[in-house]
Amino acid sequence: MAAQPHEPVHPDPAPIRLPIQGELPSFAGATGWLNSPPLTEVRLRGKVVLVNFWTYTCINWLRQLPYLRAWAAKYSGQGLVVIGVHTPEFGFERDIDNVVRAVREMKIEYPVAIDSDYAVWTAFSNLYWPALYFTDADGLIRQRHFGEGKYELSEMVIQQLLTEAGSTNTSRELVSVDARGAEAPADWANLRSQETYLGYARTQGFASPGGVAPGKPHTYTAPATPKVNEWALSGDCTMTEQATALNAANGSIVCRFHARDLHLVMGPAVPRTSVRFRVLIDGQPPGAAGGADVDNQGNGTATEQRLYQLVRQPGPIADHTFKITFRDPEVEAFALTFG
Repeated sequence: MAAQPHEPVHPDPAPIRLPIQGELPSFAGATGWLNSPPLTEVRLRGKVVLVNFWTYTCINWLRQLPYLRAWAAKYSGQGLVVIGVHTPEFGFERDIDNVVRAVREMKIEYPVAIDSDYAVWTAFSNLYWPALYFTDADGLIRQRHFGEGKYELSEMVIQQLLTEAGSTNTSRELVSVDARGAEAPADWANLRSQETYLGYARTQGFASPGGVAPGKPHTYTAPATPKVNEWALSGDCTMTEQATALNAANGSIVCRFHARDLHLVMGPAVPRTSVRFRVLIDGQPPGAAGGADVDNQGNGTATEQRLYQLVRQPGPIADHTFKITFRDPEVEAFALTFG
């Protein structure tokens, strides 16, 4: 994903107030590292450090990722170290092979600390994906940002901290990214549906008659047209705390949503298998409204546990009914997200 510089509005902006907000905690609790040997206080001394908490199926982080790659590429030679701390949200994100694959496929080249035990997360007292912590060359946290957005401000913080550290060649230009697929910015003006978890511990808006049968196989049915931001199941399913397992072929998930994009975090329940599925929008193949992981007839295959982009509408956004039917059994669905 190419990143090209462009001129900021103010070529020589006034310094940003960056009070000290604590010291950079240790990464000693990391269970492993990718793209780097373990980074210690000694290795980071004199560097400006940007710490990013992420988990690879988080849509909010995916939309932030193009900027992280661009900042690492532009400023690493000027004294910036970007560290991605991968702290899992779902159980399958603890699988190191899944994380390695995600790092490779997402072209992440900066250091990644594996935080499967939440030790680094706890050391930072962090609560969010994504989260950014900006640390100066003395190891002091000078800025925090939680969630998406404020990319220009974040980059100006990086520039200021590099200048404070003695860099004399830090450009005031700001990166521009060409983000595509799931990494593209959300259509915020039309986003009226929120992340929906499909496990009983955190789900909302479940509309199958009779409600949830927690933790046991149950034959669910779905209303013909759920209300906006409701979802339902059809078929032989087991809803656990974190996910819904569709146990038999032809089980379905239905939801009514209002957003340009719809994604589903899902994957085969059995490793190294695949599950075929078909997506319909208002009972019809999606055509041009299909996402990156389906064809224009709505057909796709889940081959791994990740976020799948199933809908990206090109035209005016309205309420629609989404339905995904799995042609094979043994698939787990974790969350619906929108953009």
